[in-house]
Amino acid sequence: MALVNTTLAAAVALTDNTITVASATSLTAGRLIRIDGEWMQINQAYTSGVNVGVTRGQQGSVTSAHQTGANVMTALASDLAQAPSQVNEGVLYPGQMSVTVASYTAAGAIAFGASQWTVAIINGTSALAMTLAVPTKDQDGCYLHIVANGKAAHTVTATSGLGNGGASFDVGTFSATLTMSSLLVACNGFWVSVGPTSATALAGSPTWA
Repeated sequence: MALVNTTLAAAVALTDNTITVASATSLTAGRLIRIDGEWMQINQAYTSGVNVGVTRGQQGSVTSAHQTGANVMTALASDLAQAPSQVNEGVLYPGQMSVTVASYTAAGAIAFGASQWTVAIINGTSALAMTLAVPTKDQDGCYLHIVANGKAAHTVTATSGLGNGGASFDVGTFSATLTMSSLLVACNGFWVSVGPTSATALAGSPTWA
């Protein structure tokens, strides 16, 4: 059975054991669900419907809150190119990079710092104005990968601008028709672009100006 994707129809709090999805297609008891970076398993008592009882924090993942509109992927372990780990490798093997994935469907601040690598997915169907605070110096080496869904001209306003460039590089504007991303790394208390900062430099990259 192939991977099936839907979205959350309601936000999921840290302590919730039931999720509400937009579509229940292919949902069956025992299947795995991934929302952002958290794996869940559908409870054996589930039979049908968009309200789904789940066991949280499976496959060594960390239980976290999820916003309405977050991507929901359901699968059998055999569907996956690589089965999810049974352990929290970021804890068991400290040398490995930990990853956090978060979806945003409303304007607000982009969170970072919980992992060495954060993927922030902007999923709004209308333009969202996001903000990005400067990292602290003890976060040097942390990566932030901002991905916009191409459904609207989302913006990200970074305090102090990329590379401490101020107003010349403080607003990233993403395409309203093309899914694109911007990879940043924290260095000396500022965000620094790993890739180009101009859409003319590489197709698929946002403009920071």
